[in-house]
Amino acid sequence: MTPLPLPVVAAALAVALALPVFGWALFARPQAVVVQSRDNLLRGIALPTDTGAEGPGVLARLAGVLTPGGTVARLNRLAGTAGRPAAWPVPRLVAAKLVLALIAGALGLLVVSGGPSPLTVLTAVTVTVVAYFLPELLLHSRGQERQEAIALELPDTLDQMTIAVEAGLGFESAMARAGANGKGPLAAELVRTLQDIAVGQPRREAYLALAERTGAPDLRRFIRAVVQADAYGVSIADVLRTQAGEMRLKRRQRAEEKAMQIPVKVIFPLILCILPTLFIVLLGPAVMDIAAAFGG
Repeated sequence: MTPLPLPVVAAALAVALALPVFGWALFARPQAVVVQSRDNLLRGIALPTDTGAEGPGVLARLAGVLTPGGTVARLNRLAGTAGRPAAWPVPRLVAAKLVLALIAGALGLLVVSGGPSPLTVLTAVTVTVVAYFLPELLLHSRGQERQEAIALELPDTLDQMTIAVEAGLGFESAMARAGANGKGPLAAELVRTLQDIAVGQPRREAYLALAERTGAPDLRRFIRAVVQADAYGVSIADVLRTQAGEMRLKRRQRAEEKAMQIPVKVIFPLILCILPTLFIVLLGPAVMDIAAAFGG
């Protein structure tokens, strides 16, 4: 009996790996206990949108078993920094890491079997590794964007809180007003912090959890100042006024820094794209005339 060619075996293996993924995508459903618990928690609450997020299926649970605990903890931390997007729960991210790695590995094996060489093997391994870490890279990028948005909103939010505190409101009331009037990630984090305090979490722990959850350096510095002011009895209005001035100064310095980086960033497109075209347009006719003169 003639043995099957290696590309055919690799293709069959890729199809065999893809079939469980396809079946999981079609038939995976949340557990009955998860559905009942979610219904009990959301009874009487009108949700604005229904994203259709489902509980972890068989593949997600299997991926959770196969994935090291450190990786799951890292994904949890990155998801918290990114604001825990509803479409990217941690079990789905864990399953996506394994699924993407398996698909990339199967395709890489298929390519390598067609024409094995050091370059194709290195490319297949690199693509597989990148596919495995792709969810983490996306979460990291989302978290950086969110931190930049928080740093951009923080000075204006502190100005609003300063005005509210000087008008006679307490710090938490000023925070609630800033969270209700705001629309960005910082307003959502302030509202969540107030909710944590409302359910019984100590103020100090709620503030520190806010700084740890967002990961924004400016917000962490502000929270540290608030915690110290609360511990030593410093006027919160003075702290807010000082922090608001510092945050405005830092925002202006960051804008100046980015403006100073523009000439350096423009050099490479200028050298690689603009100058060669300019040389061709200006020196091309002269070179052709010289070549025609010496050739004639």
